[in-house]
Amino acid sequence: MFTGIIEEVGTVLGIAKQKKNRRLTVSSVGLAKELTTGESIAVSGVCLTAVEVAPTSFSADLAQETWARTSFSRIEQGSSVNLELPTRANGRLGGHIVQGHVDGVGAFVSLAQIANADDYWLEIEIPEELSLYVVSKGSISIEGISLTVAKVDGKIVSLAIIPHTAQMTNLKSLKTGDPINLEVDIIAKYVEKMMRGASKEVITLERLVSEGF
Repeated sequence: MFTGIIEEVGTVLGIAKQKKNRRLTVSSVGLAKELTTGESIAVSGVCLTAVEVAPTSFSADLAQETWARTSFSRIEQGSSVNLELPTRANGRLGGHIVQGHVDGVGAFVSLAQIANADDYWLEIEIPEELSLYVVSKGSISIEGISLTVAKVDGKIVSLAIIPHTAQMTNLKSLKTGDPINLEVDIIAKYVEKMMRGASKEVITLERLVSEGF
């Protein structure tokens, strides 16, 4: 499990095609030394397994499903990626519960500095099938970053970005139209499933009285 608090921005060193998948290699000055082979790491919001670890880099295999369902299809050598190690059991949950399981790919629209302020407005476009789970003041993971939704206007979602987030993530490296990894709030998905399976029985006054209300 992750929290969406980015610990380092890594640089893609290469993506090597193999027989049935691809191997992604990322430069990581800080986090690679904390990894061992077989451990998990979130790369731009995607939970991957480190299969090779060097002092300042690591490699992870990308299954065809991962390649097809994430923003990894746009990355290349030199691309910036957000990195986060799993949350320790005794650690703080600084952002929100992030699984590293991408629900869909959205599109980066813009990152513009707010007039007379140091903050930014981030705008993204989300797939229609995810709109049910995105609400104002709710949580969403964008490229692995835990963010709070400020406004929802159809498929366009606006979020306020503080300078620290803009500087310590890959947001500034994105261009209009770039695909971005999205993971909606896991709690919202469970609530939606439970509500969908809820009884359709009509609540009447007699039923409430019989139940002691």
